[in-house]
Amino acid sequence: MGKISSAVAGVMILLAAPQATGRAEQSVSPVVGEYGPWGFDRTGMDSSTKPGDDFFRYANGAWYDRTLIAPDRDSNGVDRVLNDAVELRIRDILERGEDGVEARARPDAAKIGAFYAAFMNEARAETLDAQPIKPLIQQLRAAVSRDDLAGLMGTSPTTFFSSIFSVSIDVDSKAPDKYVVSIGQSGLGLPDRDYYLTPQFADKKAAYQAYVAQILELIDWEAPRQSAAAILAFETVIAGASWTVAEQRDSEKTYNPMSVAQLEQTVPFPWRRLLEGANLRDLDRVVVLENTAVPKIADLFARTPVETLKAWQAFHLADSAAPYLSKRFVSANFDFHGKTLGGVLEISERWKRGVSIVNGAMGEAIGRIYAARYFPVEAKAKVEALVEQLRLALKGRIERVAWMGQETKIKALEKLARLNVKIAYPAKWRDYSTLEARPDDLVGDLQAAGRFGWLRKVNRLNSPVDRDEWMMTPQTVNAYYDPNMNEIVLPAAQLQPPYFDPAADPAVNYGGIGALIGHELTHAFDDDGRRFDAAGVLSDWWMPVDAEEFKVRAEELGRQYDAFEPFPGAHVNGDLTIMVRSWASRRQSSTGSLATSVFFLASPSPGARNRLRTQSVSYWCLISTLRSSSGSMASSEMWTPGMTLSA
Repeated sequence: MGKISSAVAGVMILLAAPQATGRAEQSVSPVVGEYGPWGFDRTGMDSSTKPGDDFFRYANGAWYDRTLIAPDRDSNGVDRVLNDAVELRIRDILERGEDGVEARARPDAAKIGAFYAAFMNEARAETLDAQPIKPLIQQLRAAVSRDDLAGLMGTSPTTFFSSIFSVSIDVDSKAPDKYVVSIGQSGLGLPDRDYYLTPQFADKKAAYQAYVAQILELIDWEAPRQSAAAILAFETVIAGASWTVAEQRDSEKTYNPMSVAQLEQTVPFPWRRLLEGANLRDLDRVVVLENTAVPKIADLFARTPVETLKAWQAFHLADSAAPYLSKRFVSANFDFHGKTLGGVLEISERWKRGVSIVNGAMGEAIGRIYAARYFPVEAKAKVEALVEQLRLALKGRIERVAWMGQETKIKALEKLARLNVKIAYPAKWRDYSTLEARPDDLVGDLQAAGRFGWLRKVNRLNSPVDRDEWMMTPQTVNAYYDPNMNEIVLPAAQLQPPYFDPAADPAVNYGGIGALIGHELTHAFDDDGRRFDAAGVLSDWWMPVDAEEFKVRAEELGRQYDAFEPFPGAHVNGDLTIMVRSWASRRQSSTGSLATSVFFLASPSPGARNRLRTQSVSYWCLISTLRSSSGSMASSEMWTPGMTLSA
């Protein structure tokens, strides 16, 4: 266990945090019983600090000073503790298999058990070594042209091959009752374009080149060092052509519909081969995302030697598969991605990695059992009632906004009224009947799961959008707002102490899950969410004068954030931090000011009780809302492992 010398401190404060080191007990009993008393953790306070001087220290100082970070983690905090508890529950689900599972869910329980068994068979992974990816390497070696390579890139959703272009199937932003295929920039092995283009990441870039050479050597690829240098040069040019994440967040600029014929005409590239590889042979329409980057990347592809392109693909194939192969691959992969980039000291125990893999591949099969075992049905009604109170409060806030015109207010209120809320678990479960999982073929299982997920999307491409679908599983400690669906989703794992307890004082629940729900509600009206109307259509529904006033106010707040400098030379990126914070009016109870105090002191919002390793802070923050001295930008919303990432 290790301590850190610095961390990111938030504004909203959590006194409803777990006691002691904040680590979950090794059991799968109800979470509320694992933490003991909660709601006010007075032992975590630093009463020697005046709240007006440093409210974070006042509320959390003692907790922060005594909290340790496990060597296989890069952070510790309330969400980390909840995730650890959920992880233990999922392990129990996977190891128990069909035991205690309702009849309809037993076939899926058997599959997730087989999948988990395949990962846990470390001896077999050692015996096989690189054998599971040999057929893919042979396919790659057999490729002789750029057309062949484009075809392999097209299989990236269903194999371990990679692509310089992303291909995804999403809800159409301007016709949210339909699906659409989107094509965008891709091809980078480092977390963000800044890692290639700014001097402050020079050490990470050098480490990446060494890692590329190491992986190529492990698969006996020719001239690994020379190939690594060529691959890094290739990706550096892609990085220079790529949009910043700030630019990628602009929903209007990333909506560029065209026919496939137009795409072929304007951007020379073997598009038909790529689409054929992706099972989209008959596709006639796409939306191009980063429309100025895609032509530049296609041009780079056309002038890069085929041998470099093959070496690039060989590295990404082996890198993607490395966590599922023998120890020499696993260790190399962790040393770079976990230690060098993430600052984590030790790799997680194998069972933890197995839980993560199966959870990612068959999440709803696990979620179906999780929800039945761990979420009390009667809690749903209480969460629904809480949401409606917050909706009512936000309605009042919108009605009272002085700078917004009446016509825009009417439409904003309509959007709020139509906003849908999904609580705990889906109304219908995903059908995994066509997916096979074998206990002796881990890589095969992973590719089968990828193929199942992708073909599921391909086969429904021309069908109406499934509005019952969830983008998160019930066992996810998180929540999100979807602008196309105009809905917020609150998974079961998020609806537990210290965020929510059906028996808790209302002020504690409002300060806990209420703060998070308020956060999600305001996403509907933040700098990007406001572009979508009540039906989820990307459209200009604001009156011009109101839109301009919003922009002026957002820019003013952005300049304030731009001035924050948590690390020398690294400023917070105001453009990516901005979003409307129309927090709901606080509900007063008969206890008056005491209820208000309980609300603030029980608010587990992002950035509250959370500790991160210094290196991890640098890594995650610099690729999130921080901008380097050169002014380049990174991801859409600041988050850190162990905090609630609200999309």
